[in-house]
Amino acid sequence: MKTRIALAGLPLVLLLSACGASDPFEEENGGGGGGEGGGSGAIVVGSADFPESALLAEIYGRALAAEGFEVEYQLNIGSREVYYSQVESGRLSVFPEYNGGILAYLDNQAPVGTVEETNAAIAEALPEGLEILESSEAENKDSITVTPETAEEYDLAGIADLAEAAGDLALGAPPEFETRPQGVPGLADTYGVEFGEFRALDPALIPQALQDGDVQAANLFTTDPQIAAQGFVVLEDPENLFGAQNVTPLINSEQVDEGARAALNAVSAALTTEELTALNERIIIDNEEAADVAQEWLQEQGLA
Repeated sequence: MKTRIALAGLPLVLLLSACGASDPFEEENGGGGGGEGGGSGAIVVGSADFPESALLAEIYGRALAAEGFEVEYQLNIGSREVYYSQVESGRLSVFPEYNGGILAYLDNQAPVGTVEETNAAIAEALPEGLEILESSEAENKDSITVTPETAEEYDLAGIADLAEAAGDLALGAPPEFETRPQGVPGLADTYGVEFGEFRALDPALIPQALQDGDVQAANLFTTDPQIAAQGFVVLEDPENLFGAQNVTPLINSEQVDEGARAALNAVSAALTTEELTALNERIIIDNEEAADVAQEWLQEQGLA
């Protein structure tokens, strides 16, 4: 089957949605589409608005294309608060998710558990028509990260150590982190940490803001190569506020058949945290194209 790839970058969707602007999917698709996916029965793979998500979308899409499926892409859509409804409606067929993150979104009272417990809880919480597939070993957890200088100044090793100092510090994070249960509210409830200032930043700008001192603590993903490159200190999370965060495909059940599921599960079986971090480095540090990095990795794994 011929593969057709349509790239669509929508980096401002989160801001537009928050301001009550028109739905970018409506504009792009001429106001129609409703519950429809790709215009000609394609599997539509989406991504959130940060590099790793776009990379995973490229990996998923190219793995599907290698098995003969027609694929379209909708990349850099925005946060979970924006894209989840698009998977539910069928405008998106496949989305790279993180199991702990999607569970917290579905049920902010859900207890933290193992990968198996988390996935079982997700299966119970998802509405009819949505499913998750097999989780990868690859895990990318949220973190609270500081510079070595800040860690030394305030004697920080774990998140709880911030309790006394946080009132004098600014936290940089994506906008949605301010209200998510595993974000600012969770820091207060779990560790008694309340920052003096919250600065909503584009995820791509957060490492530089931390390095420059514009913020003194940051919500970074643990597979971000800038952590090692800049010598940042990831604070320990002994209460497991951020839970399991394994890379896990979220699918619209009607649009993903058994063959496509098998292709996606094969990706999950092959992907590790170490490999994901290395792939991120090629994109974020070395400025390689996500599509090229994805294709090369799939070929190395025998999946393309």
